[in-house]
Amino acid sequence: MAKLTKKQKEALSKYDASQVYSLEAASSLVKEITLTKFDASVDVDVRLGVDPRKADQMVRGVVALPHGTGKDIKVLVLCTPDKAAEATEAGADYVGLDDYIAKIEGGWTDIDVIITMPNVMAKVGRLGRVLGPRGLMPNPKSGTVTLDVAKAVREVKAGKIDFKVDKFGIIHAGVGKVSFSPEQIEENVKELIMTISKLKPSSSKGTYFKSIHLSSTMSPGIAVDKGSIQGI
Repeated sequence: MAKLTKKQKEALSKYDASQVYSLEAASSLVKEITLTKFDASVDVDVRLGVDPRKADQMVRGVVALPHGTGKDIKVLVLCTPDKAAEATEAGADYVGLDDYIAKIEGGWTDIDVIITMPNVMAKVGRLGRVLGPRGLMPNPKSGTVTLDVAKAVREVKAGKIDFKVDKFGIIHAGVGKVSFSPEQIEENVKELIMTISKLKPSSSKGTYFKSIHLSSTMSPGIAVDKGSIQGI
């Protein structure tokens, strides 16, 4: 293992793995203990008291982060020619239909979000094998199958993300970059947590929020005190 520099040792000395931090403190600390040369992503892991194997306990939703994700999201719109101009004007990176379907069938997935229309879902459905495992399949629940493709593009570009609980009952989401201010990180996390809170399945018994951890690409996970987030 590479030897820690004096600067890294000093940064990590501010972090105590056995401590639970308020969201405000964690939002500052994650910046202090990340010493990368690149602008690392800030992520939150939320462990829920649900059984995702049960259909009625599947927690899935969308949230518009007030400060966006800090990531340049590459958007592909698969639409009919009459919608192409408005999708492009709204900021889509790629717009088309059959040509892009063929490209994806050939293994191309260099995109972050795909937006499409209900009337072309039959064609897009054939791509499930390629898109499903990568989490790229458009879904009406996440607003990516819609007639208003321009609005969907603008929302995604502004920081709307979709999330869902994995098979271990954990939601992983990117909530910003280390270059964000502590307040921006805190407000983005709060918005996500409040949205997850509203989605609590009625069949879920016991503690809903089991644990919340904040981390960056290159930092240890910081345990967040649930009590420091009002309203959950």
